[in-house]
Amino acid sequence: MQSTIVMTGATGGFGRVAAERILRESPDTHLVVAARETSGTRLAAELSAGGYAVTHVAVDLVDLRSVRSAAAEICRQIDKGRLPPLSGFVGNAGIQYTNALNESPDGFESTFAVNVLANHLLIRLLEDRLVAPARIVITVSDTHFGDFKHNMGMVPGPVWQSPEVLARTGAFSEPDTTGAGRTAYSTSKLAAIYLVHEYARRLPNGVEVVAFNPGFVPGTGLARDADPFSRFAMRRILPMMTLTPFATTQAAAGKHLADVVLGATRAPSGSYVDRDQVARSSDESYDSQREAELWDAAERFTAA
Repeated sequence: MQSTIVMTGATGGFGRVAAERILRESPDTHLVVAARETSGTRLAAELSAGGYAVTHVAVDLVDLRSVRSAAAEICRQIDKGRLPPLSGFVGNAGIQYTNALNESPDGFESTFAVNVLANHLLIRLLEDRLVAPARIVITVSDTHFGDFKHNMGMVPGPVWQSPEVLARTGAFSEPDTTGAGRTAYSTSKLAAIYLVHEYARRLPNGVEVVAFNPGFVPGTGLARDADPFSRFAMRRILPMMTLTPFATTQAAAGKHLADVVLGATRAPSGSYVDRDQVARSSDESYDSQREAELWDAAERFTAA
């Protein structure tokens, strides 16, 4: 039976690998690539040339108005029968800035806007079209642990505060520094896990939601906003770490993500998948009070 999967973060890195594998392993899937105009159009054309069913819907994830427009377009195409029933959403896009001062068009700190609010709004706007059995997968990060074992000293751990504070620029000390930008990133990934737990409580039976951690994957576009040296290190130096247990190749991370999306990796709703197996996320990531508070705040922040 044909079905539709909507995916962000598919135009490069391990997301591109995952998109190709999803289509190859599940040829009845119609993949909707939600991405910026140029990169999304190019990817859809390249994948369609291989005989796969791929549609591009333009979106700028930092802009909630653009997110609403993209979701409305997807819903229209499903309702008109131009897309098969919706069976999944993959929120794989993510961003990390060199400071915590970037502000979205809606007035939110941009890391929080992309890594938390965009996923939340897309899920909320698409959930009525999901047909069970369905699966939502949100890409998170082991930086949320905040320890050397998981971060190797490269990314500060999360610093949780009220969602009202986290959603705005300047939430962390020395907000104009790279350290603050990286703290915003790890904190946003902790927030994403909180929301996965809350979705698992609220989504209807037959709709699963899973947090996926690819591990440290050098060579992705995550650091595209970083300084020239950091971008060079991510492209040329850090990929050598994939020869060690401390990093994951893009090919492996893409395979793991596709396996989670397609259910080849069995994972109950609300769980945390570390690469290719269900694991426990950080102790801090299990906090029902924070989860409920963040849900309420995300609902307010994304209200039309």
